[in-house]
Amino acid sequence: MGRITFDLDVMRSFVTGVELGSFAKAADRLGRSTSAVSAQLKKLEEQAGTPLLRKAGRGMALTEAGEVMLGYARRLLELNDEAVSAVGGVQLEGRVRLGMQEDFGENVLPEVLGRFKRAHPKLRVEVHIARNASLMQSLQSGRLDLALAWDTEPQAPHRQHIRTLPMQWIAAEIDETPFEAGEPIPLVVLDAPCLMRTAAIDALDRAGLAWRIAFTSASLAGTWAAVKAGLGISVRTPLGLPAELRALEAKQAHLPGLPKLGLALYRGEAESSPAVTRLAELIVQSIKA
Repeated sequence: MGRITFDLDVMRSFVTGVELGSFAKAADRLGRSTSAVSAQLKKLEEQAGTPLLRKAGRGMALTEAGEVMLGYARRLLELNDEAVSAVGGVQLEGRVRLGMQEDFGENVLPEVLGRFKRAHPKLRVEVHIARNASLMQSLQSGRLDLALAWDTEPQAPHRQHIRTLPMQWIAAEIDETPFEAGEPIPLVVLDAPCLMRTAAIDALDRAGLAWRIAFTSASLAGTWAAVKAGLGISVRTPLGLPAELRALEAKQAHLPGLPKLGLALYRGEAESSPAVTRLAELIVQSIKA
């Protein structure tokens, strides 16, 4: 049997279709006909020698082989796009100043900045970790080029909404009963002002549930440590949630539901430099994946 070489265009159609939940939408996004994308998927399955998709109700779902293929396809496309950027952006120099919340440090920074640095070795990236209000002030004063922050400034210029995330009650993985019935609910929160601290207290007040502040911290790392220790429960989104923690089902835990929270990428200027534009693209890709 001869060596098989997968077509990157076919891989892109496959990945786009899975991410959009529809290969018709993928065809529209990629500027192809639905029949052309269907032919590409058929070719991919023939090369793989096994079905990658199966019927699931009115739609399609990945088979076990399809899940494996999706992971490799994403990696191949990332390498391809990284190579294109590297070849086209070798001469880029200077710096990009990026601000973000602590929530994104562990899962966004290593991947995105690693790819960016490999593609643009002459560029320097300065990262500032801060709260939303501080990030917005730094952006407005010209101290940042980009800020990945909660979408609380709908009127802000040069804002790009990326994703909407649910706020969730968070407890330690090993703590089956994070609080005693009939007792005030112990909260582990960041120092005020904090969006999620306010959301937790408002939700409990509306539900008529007693609560107490069991632990406060100036950093998210301190919050995670206190929750892991079983000092109480907290509120965050699932993005960047440590493995030792779990999201509680509100109804099962007899807790009120929480609102959703948008995530946005803010730019300091309408016309960004090529370096800022590329870093913004990588961040959006990483968050949406």
